[in-house]
Amino acid sequence: ALRANRGEFDSGNPGAVTWINELLWREFYKHILVGYPRVSMHRAFRQETEALPWRDAPDELAAWQQGRTGLPIVDAAMRQLRATGWMHNRLRMIVAMFLTKNLLIDWREGERFFMRQLIDGDLAANNGGWQWSASTGTDAAPYFRIFNPISQSQKFDPDGHFIRHWVPELAGLNKRDIHDPAALGGLLAPAGYPRPIVDLARSRERALAAFKHLGNREVPA
Repeated sequence: ALRANRGEFDSGNPGAVTWINELLWREFYKHILVGYPRVSMHRAFRQETEALPWRDAPDELAAWQQGRTGLPIVDAAMRQLRATGWMHNRLRMIVAMFLTKNLLIDWREGERFFMRQLIDGDLAANNGGWQWSASTGTDAAPYFRIFNPISQSQKFDPDGHFIRHWVPELAGLNKRDIHDPAALGGLLAPAGYPRPIVDLARSRERALAAFKHLGNREVPA
């Protein structure tokens, strides 16, 4: 990749730069495994986050795994993962934040499921990515950074092509409504597609409160 990009890390061909960055992140997370072996044993890098009140919600976890959450971009991504064993990095962040922040389900559930599905599964990269999204890892996303799956969908799949491919129940919707079919209301909502399993605004506030209550508490290693 470096040779193809004339030895440049942060300039040149955008595709090569992205590929190099992903390799660097993988190597970074491998070093984390060596320096902090607890993260390879189902422990959070930020030890205080072990006290987070993760929810035991098997029905919601199953809906997420099956792509039946009622949030089109999440469902499309999860169905793609189950069918192909792969998912774009942006989608990995969206579905991970939805699980850990909006559903407040333990990141380890998502990490485990991804490793069973991914054809490019790598312990270090998968663990690091999940802990980044869950705000439990090193150099993680700030806990108050919570992707809104509807706005992410509108930004990265504006015409809804990806959603239509993986969620055919929504194929008849226009490019505005396909991102948030629940907003159409009961009579106009597409048949056979579930309503959202969680309220995005209220669940966001629940996640923020859970992290704020942690304070600076430390959990023994």
